[in-house]
Amino acid sequence: MKKIAVFGNAGGGKSTLSKQLATLTGLPLYVLDKIKFQPGGVEVPQAEYERLHQEILDRDEWLIDGFGSIETLWLRLDRADTLVFVDLPIAQHFWWVTKRLFLRFFEPPAGWPERSPILKSSLNSYRALWLCHRRLTPKYRLYVEQAKEARQVYHISSVAQINEFLSAIEHHRYLHPN
Repeated sequence: MKKIAVFGNAGGGKSTLSKQLATLTGLPLYVLDKIKFQPGGVEVPQAEYERLHQEILDRDEWLIDGFGSIETLWLRLDRADTLVFVDLPIAQHFWWVTKRLFLRFFEPPAGWPERSPILKSSLNSYRALWLCHRRLTPKYRLYVEQAKEARQVYHISSVAQINEFLSAIEHHRYLHPN
């Protein structure tokens, strides 16, 4: 576990999971939303994002959380030695996007750039949920099924499995050597 990609639909708890996984493994965490968007939610130019993304991929160790862009997604998944696909029921994703929207008034969402416009970002998340569920999730499922032959793959399909996964990582001591 030196290069981990955490991915899946919006509102699946990827950022929270990634923070916990980074703590357990000692791997440096790179949150793509914080790379792709500046504080205030302004998107960086695509070429700049792609350059930064490639710099991360060229490192010996990383834990990358998020989608980023379709142009970088499959490259990142191909370079990862460990895939963590968060594939919860669509209703769970909708609930957590809604919960994140309301809780944002008290605490910024994990993994979001500072001063992100919460309403606009949440509406974008709702739109992305259906698009991802219909178009990208089936491709993710096929990809992880094929990747099982060559890499570690964790296909998480329930909230309980998130906790089981983290517990397994902790108890099997997949800790990063210091």
